[in-house]
Amino acid sequence: MLPFQKLETKRIILDEVKMNDAPYVFAALSDPNVTQYYGMEPLQSIEEAERVISSFRCGLQEGRVIRWGMFCKEEGRFLGTIGLHQVNRSNRRAEIGYELHPDHWKKGFASEAMEAVLGYCFHELDLLRIGAMVYPENEASAALLEKHGFMKEGLLHSYYYHGGEAHDANVYALLREGWR
Repeated sequence: MLPFQKLETKRIILDEVKMNDAPYVFAALSDPNVTQYYGMEPLQSIEEAERVISSFRCGLQEGRVIRWGMFCKEEGRFLGTIGLHQVNRSNRRAEIGYELHPDHWKKGFASEAMEAVLGYCFHELDLLRIGAMVYPENEASAALLEKHGFMKEGLLHSYYYHGGEAHDANVYALLREGWR
């Protein structure tokens, strides 16, 4: 099991995603604008959102996933999620992923949340490497990663398959010594 820690930034509380958050998870992950670069088809029901939340909990218990809900401090509203998957403590690495509901794009929330999660990765989990897989067309995600010091390492051909076709992925990584 991985240690789950509630995180806080100037504007955001990063906390556990609970079943009562399913309507908000559904609102984000049913939007084709969000899932086009997420490697999955848009959700079709609240029950699917509940299964996603269950997978977060299962992954935490199995020591391979940590996922935080991003909540606006001011209004308490759900913004999206951010977290780690493919956590490998013995090799001291993980991959990061995130999504925001489009209502909250271009407001700096993802950047603020990422800074807190990276601090947790390098200080609390003692990881050495954080990776990310990004569709080449997802310029916003690439810019976010590069802003935080991630370097593009290469291209994986036909890495994702969704929407009835194969999609490439750029590989990004941030090493602890390159952070800040």
